[in-house]
Formats: sequence, structure tokens, C-alpha cells
Amino acid sequence: MATSPSVPQFDTAQFNSAPGPARCTRCGQLIGGAYYRVNGLVACEQCALKARTDLPKDSHSAYVRGLIFGIGAAIAGLILYSTFAITTGLVIGYLSLAVGFIVAKAIKAGARGRGGRRYQITAVALTYAAVSLSAIPIAIAQASKERPAQQQTTHSATGASTSSSATDTGSAPPSFGSAIASLFFIGIASPFLELQDPVHGLIGLVILFVGIRIAWKMTAGSPDTPISGPFRNPAVAPAAPAAI
Repeated sequence: MATSPSVPQFDTAQFNSAPGPARCTRCGQLIGGAYYRVNGLVACEQCALKARTDLPKDSHSAYVRGLIFGIGAAIAGLILYSTFAITTGLVIGYLSLAVGFIVAKAIKAGARGRGGRRYQITAVALTYAAVSLSAIPIAIAQASKERPAQQQTTHSATGASTSSSATDTGSAPPSFGSAIASLFFIGIASPFLELQDPVHGLIGLVILFVGIRIAWKMTAGSPDTPISGPFRNPAVAPAAPAAI
């Protein structure tokens, strides 16, 4: 008489077998009497040791590489932000998100995956500098567009221009260095100077903060790879003696 396989057979010995892992998920070799888990996946002893030694370790040279890559990315982000605003006439704060992402990605690439607090501070500073200093080329481009109209107005008022030039002969023009320094500080402070228009200025600051937040999170230190073990492999454990 056929019986259902789900019905226990009292005249047949049944064992609750729990076979262990057969192969390492990293190298594919057979697991012996013990195994490890790396990020929750089965690994042999050699692969577990390699995973532990391959964890990225911070160094001064890694930080310098990340800094150089980050500066290059910040310059590229500044050019991207400024070029878009100059060509379209629109200053879109959402580009701050792209700048933060580019800077953080470049720092991680230069540091070869390393991260940590000093990388985060560097990413934040470079992201803020790239976005804020873009106000300088944007302002220069806007001033150059307005200059022809101003020159035409000045040319029509010849007498007033002559008298003003005679008055200004005693004042020396600012030096090149002081002019550059003034532009730099105005650029750095530009996100807060834009608060003269409270609505647009506040929105721009919030978006800039989000871009900085992206750079901060992306350059955080990588968590250590969880490695646990060794565990005994039941698949190769000695069989228990049968009961008589």
C-alpha cells in the first residue's frame, strides 16, 4: 500500500540532517572542517584573512591624493556652475547637489576608497568654495554685459564725465592684489549676501546645505567588513554512533 511521503515511517530510520556550506563563495574551493562568514557570506580561512588585510587603511599619501582630486573636481564644479548660469542667465541652486557629488566622488577616487572625518571636512570646504566662488565669474559676466550701456550713457554726458575725472585724479586705483582679495571674500560670502532677497537666498542656502550633506555622507569612513568565525562545518563532522 502506497503511503504519503509526509507520513512518518516508524519502521524506517529518519535523520534531521543539517549539511553545512560546501564551497567558499569567494574562491569556490571546498570548505573543510571550519568556515567563516564575510559580510554574511561563507568564506574559507584564506579568503577571510585576505578580506581582513584588504580593508583600506588611511595614510597621509592617500589623503593628499584625495585632496588633489577634490580640488580638481571643485574647479570643474565651479566652471560647470558658472558656465550654466552665464550661458542661460539662470542661477539654479540645484547644481550645488551635483557639485557636492562630483567633489566627494573625486576625493574617494583619489583616496582609493578611504574616508573619514578629515575627508568629510575637506569635501564640505571644497563644495562650499566651488559653489560660492562661482558668484565671481557670474558677476563679472553680468557686469561686462551691462558695460556697453553704461559707456553709452557716460559718452552722452561728456561734461559730467570730464568734471568727475578731474576730481578723481587724486585717488589712486586699488592694487591688483587687493582687488583679487576683495573679490575672493565677496565670493565666499555670496551665499549669505544673497539673503538680501530672503526667499531666494534662503532657498539657495538650503540647497547648498543639502549638497554639502551629500559630500559629507559620501566621504564618511567605510565600515569595517564584518568577519565572523570560525564555525564548525556539520557536513564534515563525524557521524554520531547509531542507537541500538
